[in-house]
Amino acid sequence: MPPDLAPPDVECDVDLRPYNSFGLPARARRLVRIRSDADLRWVVNHPDWGRATKFILGGGSNLVLTQDLKPLVLKVEVPGRRVLDDGDDWVLEAGAGERWHEWVMWSIAQGVGGLENLALIPGTVGAAPVQNIGAYGVELKDRFDSLDTLDLMSGRLVRLDRAACHFAYRDSVFKQHLAGRSVILRVRFRCPKRWVPQLDYLDLQRAQEAAGVAQPTPLQVAEWVMAIRRAKLPDPAVIGNAGSFFKNPIVSAEKCREVIARDPHLVHYPLEDGRCKLAAGWLIDACGWKGKTVGGAGVYEKQALVLVNRGEARGGEVLTLAQAIQASVYARFGVTLEPEPVVV
Repeated sequence: MPPDLAPPDVECDVDLRPYNSFGLPARARRLVRIRSDADLRWVVNHPDWGRATKFILGGGSNLVLTQDLKPLVLKVEVPGRRVLDDGDDWVLEAGAGERWHEWVMWSIAQGVGGLENLALIPGTVGAAPVQNIGAYGVELKDRFDSLDTLDLMSGRLVRLDRAACHFAYRDSVFKQHLAGRSVILRVRFRCPKRWVPQLDYLDLQRAQEAAGVAQPTPLQVAEWVMAIRRAKLPDPAVIGNAGSFFKNPIVSAEKCREVIARDPHLVHYPLEDGRCKLAAGWLIDACGWKGKTVGGAGVYEKQALVLVNRGEARGGEVLTLAQAIQASVYARFGVTLEPEPVVV
């Protein structure tokens, strides 16, 4: 072990309930807190743990734990915030361990607009590119510049641009061939200095109209987004959940017409490539799942797209409920729902 690499904090038999927003019971055999590049290199160079199987944990807001974790858990807690002037743009850089919502509000406080539509999304900055998070007309890829990731095999630090991340709808290279093979340490976002609010989302237009504001500020847009989210989605600190549990399915125009022929009220959104995005929450609600429970897991009463922990849920119960919903939606509409969270 190189003498300049001091060991990071290592903990044994760790209760993971505080580290997953569902509040599901599970334990980690060993957990290492990664607060710097050096901490991660120490793990990579460790004679025993360097080649061991690893599980990367950010904020745990997109995770369903059905069992204890035997792999070495890397809890990413890298801090850091700064704003860089790059001509016509601001470049915002954050450590992967920064809390996403706090980061968004900090960027607004620095006078930088561009991330406000993504306010109040749970999780960390480092986890955001993995999922290509999105809300209210904006996806992370729309504001992404680059990120630094460390390869767990070689210990090499690599900078990836947008093309290298292969962003797609709630997907990226980190959910594909880089899954479990690299750890994101820092993320950068590019926001034009000439800020233009993104208000295409209907609920935002209604909020703007109600406020009577013709030219809103980034903070006002963030406040509207937070109000909309709080009205629809439960606070994970109060009711355990992982946010939207299923992706909105994308189907062919022909399939969309087929469903509309049977259910004219189907909520759907035409896409530029001719396909249609269906509202997963509407499909689930139409099958009568809102408010239903399986053991300690349930479907949120205000939004059928959200599964919640009623208090003592186990991961297996969440998974059983999700599978029952998938079967129900497929039986009625012939549409397959794909979960957003990672199930372990």
